[in-house]
Amino acid sequence: MKNSLFFNINIWEYQFFAPHWLWLLLLVPVLLFFRYNKLEKSEGVYKFSQPLSQLKNIEFKPIKWLVLTIYTFLGIGLSLFILAMALPVSPFSNDNNNQYDDGIDIMISMDVSLSMLATDFLPNRLEAAKEVAKEFVDGRTSDRIGFVVFEGEAYTACPPTRNYDYLKQTIDEIQSGKMEPGTAIGTGLGTAVARLRSDTITSKVIILLTDGDSNRGELSPLSAAELAKNKGITVYTIGVGKKGIVKMPINTPFGQIYRETQVNIDEDLLEEIAKSTGGAYFRATDKNSLRSIYDTIDEMETRKMVNNTTKREPPYEPKNFLLFGLLFIFVGFVTEQLLLKKNA
Repeated sequence: MKNSLFFNINIWEYQFFAPHWLWLLLLVPVLLFFRYNKLEKSEGVYKFSQPLSQLKNIEFKPIKWLVLTIYTFLGIGLSLFILAMALPVSPFSNDNNNQYDDGIDIMISMDVSLSMLATDFLPNRLEAAKEVAKEFVDGRTSDRIGFVVFEGEAYTACPPTRNYDYLKQTIDEIQSGKMEPGTAIGTGLGTAVARLRSDTITSKVIILLTDGDSNRGELSPLSAAELAKNKGITVYTIGVGKKGIVKMPINTPFGQIYRETQVNIDEDLLEEIAKSTGGAYFRATDKNSLRSIYDTIDEMETRKMVNNTTKREPPYEPKNFLLFGLLFIFVGFVTEQLLLKKNA
């Protein structure tokens, strides 16, 4: 991280998990602007807390700049409070007291289409996949892990982070049927590729999990695999589902029903995606085999290196934004009370 004025923090190193609060930052300069205009129109309202006889040679102009400086401090403090509300999490979060030289950037790209509610896994494919994914997260320590979900479209549910508690909470909350229907494998893979940062992490991995054919999306799966290859990303693909006939949910005009359906996974495509990026394809037919696949990927990609002599900067948490916000507001408020006073 780079040093910035007043304290060691770089906003661009953070992910914000409630980014809608950041829109409030636009109000801060507006408030400062109106406050400054109000001060210009009310000369004489603020005076030094000193006898007037001691201020004969002091013009109001420098007082205005003092007031402006005070309210700038208050504005900075308010901005930091807003940043805290946006839930900033540093990539170094959840490292605890262990310091690592290296780690892996991992994106889990999971198919959450309607067919993932098939009951050949208990209670269904999606819940089993979520449970095993959380177990995999628990087995990592120094890695940044993110989570992409896709149906007929895709989105990043959680960018790469070491805040594993938040990541697992996000995985828990994922549901099927919240996006355009279908299975856009290329879009799900491409979204995961776009989220992996180009930095000093030596290993970048995508675990792509799906239970069907690619039938939606503007980006083809092989084109997305080529993008991954060009960025040095290894893709491991997992086909989920028993072979043969399984009960799958189907939407009808009368509601959702379960119907026996032939499992159809494009294994050739998934194998080609993995092979082109230096990864491997796996087929999971139950929860235990899925768990074994994650264990295999874990063994293949583990690069954890503990270095007790090298320390990184501690992770910044939202409480640090609150702390520094309170400091700026305190300085602005105390300065106003000590140097300025309002006429009654």
